[in-house]
Amino acid sequence: MQSQAAIFSEGEDCKPDWRVASAQYNDSDTHLQILGKPVMERWETPFMHSLACAAASRGGRVLEIGFGMAIAATKIESLNIEEHWIIECNDGVFKRLQEWAKEQPHKIVPLKGLWEDVVATLPDAHFDGILYDTYPLSEETWHTHQFEFIKGHACRLLKPGGVLTYCNLTSWGELLKGKYNDIEKMFQETQVSQLVEAGFKKENIHTSVMDLIPPKDCRYYSFHKMITPTITKH
Repeated sequence: MQSQAAIFSEGEDCKPDWRVASAQYNDSDTHLQILGKPVMERWETPFMHSLACAAASRGGRVLEIGFGMAIAATKIESLNIEEHWIIECNDGVFKRLQEWAKEQPHKIVPLKGLWEDVVATLPDAHFDGILYDTYPLSEETWHTHQFEFIKGHACRLLKPGGVLTYCNLTSWGELLKGKYNDIEKMFQETQVSQLVEAGFKKENIHTSVMDLIPPKDCRYYSFHKMITPTITKH
């Protein structure tokens, strides 16, 4: 069955082709695929809104990494913020971001490129909130790409008291297919030590869990709960 097929084959690397690959939004705008990968689906909306609320909880200037279908971005724009910086590397998705930005109530700063290249140019202690939600681009980084950003940049970019939230549904969905049947235990055992290693204090790492049932044909997530981390820089 397609729903049981692995998202990445052994050694697969999409990164060289990702920027120019076609961003395939379906006619009803409920699914986004790039290079055949299920990047985002609209059933995620309540969870994306939860992440958006966490990232915007301090107001001010919010950095969003990964634009996708604008689900989280549109929610952030409905909240009490001042500026909204968004990094996106895929050409087609970035064009959609540029059009979307024209209609938004707050200052939008679209930033084109791979996050690895863009974040290095951003100033220290510049953001009140960060939402990291990019798609893994290789089998090698499937479960770990979020930590590359968090360890290398999150603390540096956040103001004191600023908030980081993130997800890697493609990874978490795989972990929850067999290795874990408790989403909070999954997060505790696979994420928290990495966050502490990145410089965040354990007592400043909080999570909330919501019930959300994915459609049966979703290839990357089948668990009936979602977890939102809220991590505060001390």
